[in-house]
Amino acid sequence: MEAILVSACLRGVPCRFDGRHKASSELERAVAGRDVVSFCPEVAGGLATPRRPAELVGGDGHDVLDGTARVVEDTGRDVTAEFVDGAHRALAAARHGGCTEALLMPRSPSCGRGAVYDGSFAGELVTGDGVTAALFERNGIAVRSAPGV
Repeated sequence: MEAILVSACLRGVPCRFDGRHKASSELERAVAGRDVVSFCPEVAGGLATPRRPAELVGGDGHDVLDGTARVVEDTGRDVTAEFVDGAHRALAAARHGGCTEALLMPRSPSCGRGAVYDGSFAGELVTGDGVTAALFERNGIAVRSAPGV
């Protein structure tokens, strides 16, 4: 079976913005028998844990990669460079590990697939992908959201 990259927070690493993780037995069943590369693009991009919440403003991760949208913290601080750097580091880790698929944290500005927060910090979702999910898709890595999270 081929290797899979999994958001580190889903594997029990307390690296989410709130300093917690989102590990679950359902996720562990989903990756059973696979070679797993655990990775947090936000930490790899230089952001601390815990850290301020961040959301995509002006579009989704594809737009961030194209330079037409940004990632900002709830304080207004622009962290786009950190998110883009982390996405590229995640892609390098996936390639190094031979991953053709990624199982990522839903709704995250890095890892969200299909739906992300809208940039208002009001808990509203919009259609779109996070920065890392978008970069993976552009590079032939199949992306899906973790079940039950």
